[in-house]
Amino acid sequence: MREFDNQVRETLRQRVVAIEKLLSGDVIFYYGPIFPSVQKRFRDFIEQLKENGENQTRLIVFLNTPGGHAETVEKLVEIIRFHYQEVFFVVPDEAMSAGTIFCMSGDKIYMDYTSSLGPIDPQIHNGKDWVPALGYLDQVEKMIKKSEAGELTDAELIIFQAQDLAMLSRFEQAKNLTITLLKKWLVDYKFKDWETHQSSPLVLNKPVTLEQKVARAEEIATMLSDNKLWHSHGRMIGISTLKNVLKLRIEDYSKNTEIRSSILAYSDFLTDYIERNDYKHFLHSRCFF
Repeated sequence: MREFDNQVRETLRQRVVAIEKLLSGDVIFYYGPIFPSVQKRFRDFIEQLKENGENQTRLIVFLNTPGGHAETVEKLVEIIRFHYQEVFFVVPDEAMSAGTIFCMSGDKIYMDYTSSLGPIDPQIHNGKDWVPALGYLDQVEKMIKKSEAGELTDAELIIFQAQDLAMLSRFEQAKNLTITLLKKWLVDYKFKDWETHQSSPLVLNKPVTLEQKVARAEEIATMLSDNKLWHSHGRMIGISTLKNVLKLRIEDYSKNTEIRSSILAYSDFLTDYIERNDYKHFLHSRCFF
């Protein structure tokens, strides 16, 4: 088994080095949920990469995650941005919920036609489990509207009265935080080189103002956090919807044979190894396995 792991390690190192040359930066792979327990490990992981690197200013983050905790994403972004001036995200499979929030902190997002992001629904710990905040807020809003219309049933009234107001406040705060983070990161990083309008005929080639960047970022954040639009916390949002509905610029490598073959050779090989060993969380770089 040790010999097999050594062979896997060397194969992955060769493939990650090839991508580093192709995309001109340090490469890491993040697999698994995003919760507070990963923060120190992630800090040490990035510091080790920098210590063994060649003073790269660009980081390429391969991300495969079901989501997690928005506050943890904020901390991971702070760690990355302390060490790197430019950050690209690569999503070969899926980066859902908090993973989508994470991607929005990047200067570029690389996806192909099979990749997915997801609606942003912050996870809050209720004392027992991590639960999606927006689902609770949507149900409370629905009951309030029914109450105003005099349509609330006795059973719904009992459920409504049993709600923990402090917990609902945390849900609302988590929702506001995700929108705030997306607005800031989109303006600071994703939109930093957006200087002229390229799509709307009315303002084509005219300069883009800071106010317009903020408004566009808020629109994207609001749409991604709208459960009424996506209908499901687990909805997989593909590249076509991201580009055509959200009007978000995505680096589409679907037809770039060189980049796509390198990305899949690395990602598919590593995720297969992770899933065969039933690892719940995994970090990888050229100097960490």
